[in-house]
This record gives sequence, C-alpha cells and structure tokens, in this order.
Amino acid sequence: MPLFSSRTSRRPRIAPELDDAGLARVLGRLSKRSGGGRAQDVALVSSALEEAGDDWDRRAHRASVLAEATADTGIAAAWLAREPEHADALVLHAWTCLARGLRDGRLEDAGQVISQCRRAAELRPEDPLPWVVLLGVARVERYAQNEVNAIWREATGRDRWHREAYLQMLAYLSPEEGGSSAAVLDFVDVVRTRIPANAPCAAVELTAAVRQYQGLVAQGGVRAMTAGQLWDGGQVAAALDQAAALWAKPGFFQHAAAPADLNVLAYALCAAGRAAEAHHVFQTLQGMVTPWPWNADGPAIQRFEQHQAKAERGRQGGVGGA
Repeated sequence: MPLFSSRTSRRPRIAPELDDAGLARVLGRLSKRSGGGRAQDVALVSSALEEAGDDWDRRAHRASVLAEATADTGIAAAWLAREPEHADALVLHAWTCLARGLRDGRLEDAGQVISQCRRAAELRPEDPLPWVVLLGVARVERYAQNEVNAIWREATGRDRWHREAYLQMLAYLSPEEGGSSAAVLDFVDVVRTRIPANAPCAAVELTAAVRQYQGLVAQGGVRAMTAGQLWDGGQVAAALDQAAALWAKPGFFQHAAAPADLNVLAYALCAAGRAAEAHHVFQTLQGMVTPWPWNADGPAIQRFEQHQAKAERGRQGGVGGA
C-alpha cells in the first residue's frame, strides 16, 4: 500500500491508525458506537487482526492501536469470553491489560497476562506478538535482564526486525524505567550495524537519541542549554544524516508505523537546528502527527505546527534552527 497520500497538504491531526485505511475504518466505527453493540464491536476488532494475516508488522501495529483504543471498553474481555481459545483474542486482551498497566504503573494481574500470552504462543507458535507483549510485561514488572533477554530472543527469532520488540526493549533499558543511559547505548551499539536501513525497527537508534535529548532538556540548567550538542558529531550525527537522506524517499519505508518514525526524524532535525532539512519530511507526513515526541514540551499538534512553520521558513532562507 502507498505510504502516504498524494495530496500536497492536510491540516495537522493525530491519527493513531497512521496511514492504515482499514484500521481507520474500524476505529471510526467503534467511535460511533455507544457500547450497546458488543458483538459488532468484537467482529470489527477481530476482522482487523485477521486481515493482517501473517504480516507481523501490520498485525503488531493494528493490535497496539486497538489495545490502546479499547483498553477501557470491555471489548477485548467480551471477545475472550466468547472465544477463550482464540489466539488473537488472548493477545488483544493481554495487550489491553498491558496498556492500562503502562499507564498506571502496575498490572492488575500480571499472572493472568503472562498465562494469556503463553497460551496464545502455543496456539500460534510462529507469531512474535505474544512475546512482544511479554516484553512489555517485563517493563512493568522489572524482570531481570537475563529473563528479558530470553523473551527478546523468542520475539526476534520469529521476526528479526520487529519494530515493537525493539521499542519495548529500548524502553525497558531506559533510565526512565529503571535502566540506564549506558544500557541504552550498549543496546544501540550492538544492533546498529545489523539492522537494514529500511527495516521496520530502523528508527531505534534515532528514537534513543531523541529520548536522550529530551531527558537532557528536562533536567534544565546547563544540561538543557548544551543538549543540542548531542546532534553535533559522532554516531548520533551520522544516524541523523542517514535518516535525513533516506527515510522520506518514496517507497523507502514500507512498514505500518513509518509515519511515526518520520515524526521522530522531523523532530530530531528541528532539535538539531536543521529545520530546513525537515521541510521535505513534513511534506511527506501530510499533517500526520504522533503525540510523541512532540508532546514533550507542549500540546503535540501545536508543537508540530510550530516546527513545520519553522521548517518552511528555513527552506525559504529564513530561520533554520529549532
């Protein structure tokens, strides 16, 4: 499917489905329901996952968005009650529990989530998704590193470049969740040279850099004042250069969450004082905004619009900085 529309521009908006038209239709129908048609809701959600088939990347994108969208609706629980041995029902219910757990900082019943993932893995052994959800459980429960590594091998053994697996591992290792900056750097150093430039997980290095930059800014003082130096040289600058040269090219990225990664690229270029170079990325995005990374210092859409305007001015020879 084409990555983006051919339209020249659209008003900035947050669209969790990104450019997945089928998922957008499902979310639209769910949003119009008042909660009375539980069977119809279940049918919509189950069909969205079934249509993804063994496209593990598309399947993970749809499952993650649907889990967030239905976390407080009871749809996943209703589906699981009707089909307790359906792998998709088990995974979605586990992910909705994880979504709430990540939001609240605790899982209501970690054992139940784990057993549902294990059963889903038994029913569909080739699917990496149950193991990806278990990586999320490891974040909340703060598993030991050796336990996380074992789950990581199961997930990436089924889909080597699984975007969500890499992001879950990155979050587990982050200082914000009990890891450390050194652990993140070690992980990025290990995987950097192995990942194909257009793989679904290709943005893991730039994502780590943006999180590091935002962490420095959040500390205030001298660290915030010098945070921009992160982009000035070394491997981070090289990663940003490569992303700027390749990611927004038509057809370069094919994975479902490519627009989210392009949001990261646009933000990084602006943070690095290279707003003019971000102009093409903003054009490619067609106003498709992801909450993170823009919401680090204000409303996401507002910050996106401000940086987009700055990129336009930079392209015309005006202000180019962040």
